[in-house]
Amino acid sequence: MKNEVVHFVLDRIEEGIAVLVGEDGKTYDVPLASLPEGSREGSHLDAGQAENGKPALFTLVSGDTGENKKRLSRLFKKSAKNIPEPKGFDYMKTKAVRLHSKMDLRLEEIELPEIRDDEILACVISDSICMSSHKAAEQGAAHKRVPDDVEDNPVIIGHEFCGRIEKVGAKWADKFKAGDKFVIQPALNYKGSLAAPGYSYKYCGGASEYVIIPPEVMICDCLLPYDGDAFFYGSLAEPMSCIVGGFHANYHVRPGSYHHEMGIVKGGKAAILAGAGPMGLGAADYAVHCDRAPSLLIVTDIDDARLKRAAEIVSPEEAARHGVDLRFVNTASAEDPIAFLREMTGGTGFDDVFVYAPVKSVVETGDGILARDGCLNFFAGPTDPAFSALFNFYNVHYGSTHIVGTSGGNTDDMRESISMMEKGTINPAGMITHIGGLNAYADTVINLPSIKGAKKLVYTHVTLPLTAIADFGAKAEELAGTPEGELFADLDAICSAHGGLWCREAEERILRDTAINA
Repeated sequence: MKNEVVHFVLDRIEEGIAVLVGEDGKTYDVPLASLPEGSREGSHLDAGQAENGKPALFTLVSGDTGENKKRLSRLFKKSAKNIPEPKGFDYMKTKAVRLHSKMDLRLEEIELPEIRDDEILACVISDSICMSSHKAAEQGAAHKRVPDDVEDNPVIIGHEFCGRIEKVGAKWADKFKAGDKFVIQPALNYKGSLAAPGYSYKYCGGASEYVIIPPEVMICDCLLPYDGDAFFYGSLAEPMSCIVGGFHANYHVRPGSYHHEMGIVKGGKAAILAGAGPMGLGAADYAVHCDRAPSLLIVTDIDDARLKRAAEIVSPEEAARHGVDLRFVNTASAEDPIAFLREMTGGTGFDDVFVYAPVKSVVETGDGILARDGCLNFFAGPTDPAFSALFNFYNVHYGSTHIVGTSGGNTDDMRESISMMEKGTINPAGMITHIGGLNAYADTVINLPSIKGAKKLVYTHVTLPLTAIADFGAKAEELAGTPEGELFADLDAICSAHGGLWCREAEERILRDTAINA
């Protein structure tokens, strides 16, 4: 090994290979795994030089002085990608929850490098936790969106986030500016890749105080402006967009035609099975208030308490004002759930059925209650790759019944969700039952299936145990005389005045003692 220290710039990364530009103007291919953690396109690296002339034993540079900077300046000019020379080698520290391997989530302090001209630095304020994050943690690298090398390059988890832009790279300066509020559509589908914020990126996910938004988010038009009066509504835009996408994905075909008419049947009969959970509540709210509302909407579950709460949040009285006959039904005691539900339609069956739980019996019930040309939307995502259920193919042939599956919405679905929330047409606040800080994020994701209630909302700049809104009062008494007890008392009073729902005033209170302005 030669003693001379050589300077390099990481020009690009191609399928696990890092292409470096050296001081001699030549490029060198080295395994990405041989570089220090935090190395990325545009990084400055020092290395010893092996006898074969190839660089070895890398060090990630974090200085900005003297001859070192002059040499690096020359390298940036030689870079094939014309990586812009940074003004300095500043790194920003942030707390983030990262996925390392199966069921291995860690709250860590990490360094974010200086953004490039095609990136954006953002402050995350709220992130709602999705069951999909639990599935990603459960499967680790086996998950379709999680990188194979996640053990060596952990990713920030969380994809339902809302925040404020801090700094904009030159490439996007004409479209975004510091101070803008934003949400992200994580389903980028960039060049056919499944990579998504919250699953696939080292520096971009909702469980972090600050993130670097990669260029493909902007290229795909998935960084969306948000003008709502509370950040938590922005966090709910992503799950609501999944719901909206499901309603748009259903289709029907008129006899004698091969043209698919997209969307649920306007004025038709619809059912949401296993629908008293958070996503089912959002679906019922959307179904009642969308421009293709059904005339009959049945929401089923097997838990009376959940059904009671659902009816309080999306009330049959409110639905009736929009011409929808909304009924919440417990099918647990029905001897024949299929006959029981079909009877509610006068025997015709349902035009549109949404299955919100990956349970074989629920799927088969959905199949059994379909009307002619009925569309079953399998919305729930199973973790078992071998999950299957019976489907009546006699009815497929003679009754034109059919099935679709949706996983996530697109950017137009998210825009629709944001617009409906900003106008107050829908109010998904009822989806939220628990509030916590970033300190509670990892345990919440790991244990999500066993935590009762609906959506869990996390404020990333807050330290707070995950607590049910219904338990705020008890928590205030338990912690009486402490700042945390005072916070819980205030939150209890605010939420009680808003029908037990999380709201803008509660968000403002929880952020009051942070450096973040709501």
